[in-house]
Amino acid sequence: MTRTLAPDTSMGVVDLLVRDPDAMVAFYTAGVGLAVLGQAGPTVTLGRSGNPVVRLTRESDLPDFDRGDAGLFHTAVLYPTQADLAAAVLSTVRHAPAAFTGSADHLVSEAFYFDDPEGNGVELYTDRARSSWTYAADGSVRMATNLLDPNTYLQDHLDDAGMTGAQHAAASVGHVHLQVGDIDLARDFYAGVLGFEVTSRFGSQALFVAAGGYHHHIGLNSWNSRGAGPRAASLGLGQVAIEVPAGEEIERIAHRLGRNGVDHRTVDGSLQVRDPWATLIEIRPRGLEPARAGVAV
Repeated sequence: MTRTLAPDTSMGVVDLLVRDPDAMVAFYTAGVGLAVLGQAGPTVTLGRSGNPVVRLTRESDLPDFDRGDAGLFHTAVLYPTQADLAAAVLSTVRHAPAAFTGSADHLVSEAFYFDDPEGNGVELYTDRARSSWTYAADGSVRMATNLLDPNTYLQDHLDDAGMTGAQHAAASVGHVHLQVGDIDLARDFYAGVLGFEVTSRFGSQALFVAAGGYHHHIGLNSWNSRGAGPRAASLGLGQVAIEVPAGEEIERIAHRLGRNGVDHRTVDGSLQVRDPWATLIEIRPRGLEPARAGVAV
């Protein structure tokens, strides 16, 4: 039985538990350029072209997320072109100038970073062509954090249409970056159990894993959270969704979880499992509606 995830595995909607849904919806629509795809009770789903990106659920009684805990580092929203990315960056800066936290050329991608109104990290990025990626002798993808000047980037890539913002840009969850307590333990779970392949590692500080040769679907770091234990209930990350091909893939993953003694459950055709820091992961066949965040495992 295969030990790795299907090559066309991708990331799905990211659930956020929020205190002020109005401010959050405004940021992700008027800023990032997502659209409201649906609302059910306290939950609003945002995305583009029918593709959900973030799902916001109002939870008024939870404490704020502690940056020293395990949890969300950022949700990375992927745009198909540099022009789409530039339009999204301009729109977000116009809506929330103080939200901008930085930018970087990562060799495999170009990225701009923001914090949403409740402090959740958000990366807006576009990929460079895979043919331009380079690899180390051990096969790992070469990534870096090089200077990327925002003003120059906007000047180079914005056209007249882009000056109106990112309202018509396609968008999807390209990757999710998590805070964890220990990188070796993260590798054992995300690569050894779930079946992602390690694509790059930076010592004991950061690890990147992916399926199908992508640079990373999940980033894991301990920069703020080294030694953190299981998460307590808080605002911020509710759950992360991983989308796999329909068919036998769910059964293969369930077999690996069982073989490794990892508790999991099936909910409406999806697998739900918690990582070593109690972050809820939903693994679902592509095209299946995500389950409600917060279901216990």
